Amino acid sequence: MNNRPNQEPEKSYALYRHQETVKLFESKSDPEIWSAFNQGDEMAFNYLFRIYTPLLFRYGCQFRVEEALVEDSIQNLFIYLRKKRGDLSQVSSIKAYLFKSLQRELFKHLKSDKNRVAIEEDDPLINFQLELSAESSIIENELNQEIQEKLKHSIESLTSRQRQAILLFYEEGMSYKDIAEVMDFNEVKSARKLIYRAIATLKACMDQQGKK
Repeated sequence: MNNRPNQEPEKSYALYRHQETVKLFESKSDPEIWSAFNQGDEMAFNYLFRIYTPLLFRYGCQFRVEEALVEDSIQNLFIYLRKKRGDLSQVSSIKAYLFKSLQRELFKHLKSDKNRVAIEEDDPLINFQLELSAESSIIENELNQEIQEKLKHSIESLTSRQRQAILLFYEEGMSYKDIAEVMDFNEVKSARKLIYRAIATLKACMDQQGKK
């Protein structure tokens, strides 16, 4: 006789709770959600964890590090945030704040890795890649396969900082202000200028490929 409890009701209830949590917070602004979390609202914490963990993982893997390190860094980040509830400053963009925090956590590990070469310790972004999804706004559906391949090849000509800015702008849909926060720019115009230069480089590279 099978005496194991039926797990399906538990899964269904968990899914229901998740859907209810998303429904409760999806219409709220980032400052409202963050304030609720900072004041100890457990549902707000669960919302942040469930919504942003997949996005953080995708972003963290762009640094060409082991997936396990990204997962550990995300876990450490949320443990820290939970511990500091009540003492956290207000944020205007949760996504930008979490991306910057994860980036800082990863850099800490990368710089402490004795096996990394000196240039990588000075510039943790040296290996930042740029893998765009098919849904990315920079890759329009009507572009044929040949042009998409040229675009992906042209991306390799960008600097690490340019690749990061392009990813945050086109893949993550961040504003110039949010990108400036993630990339530690003092002025928003610095983020805008970096993206403009990256786009110009991409266009020039694609034009060059077209002449071959």
